[in-house]
Amino acid sequence: MSEPARPTPPPPLEANDQLVTGSITAGWAVALIVLLIVRGSLPADARWWIWTCVTGLVMGLFGLWYVPRLKRGRSRAAARRAAAEPAQSDQPAPSDQQAPSDQPAQSDQPAQSAPRDSGSNTVSSTDTPGKSTMS
Repeated sequence: MSEPARPTPPPPLEANDQLVTGSITAGWAVALIVLLIVRGSLPADARWWIWTCVTGLVMGLFGLWYVPRLKRGRSRAAARRAAAEPAQSDQPAPSDQQAPSDQPAQSDQPAQSAPRDSGSNTVSSTDTPGKSTMS
């Protein structure tokens, strides 16, 4: 029996990282304020929640500082990779003229090597689950 064809998954959605990080950080700040207000009525063994909120708030503030720098760095790296790889459409079409038989054919394009195999068995998240691209 053959398996029914599965529909292709939709492309991943891009989230607003600043908004998500800011909302979570604001939630930790509100929780910290509430716990500081009711601190006197908290049992002694539950006061560790205050430090949990402080930690969440500090990590959220770090995230608000770090995430934009991370995204800029990834954008610069992607731009460098794109500039380093020759675009397929920029390559000249093969000529109909053949080089004379006494001279070897010369190409302006560097020799392209075969893609490297990293040996990883990891399947891309865009592949169909349960199907391996390795054979």
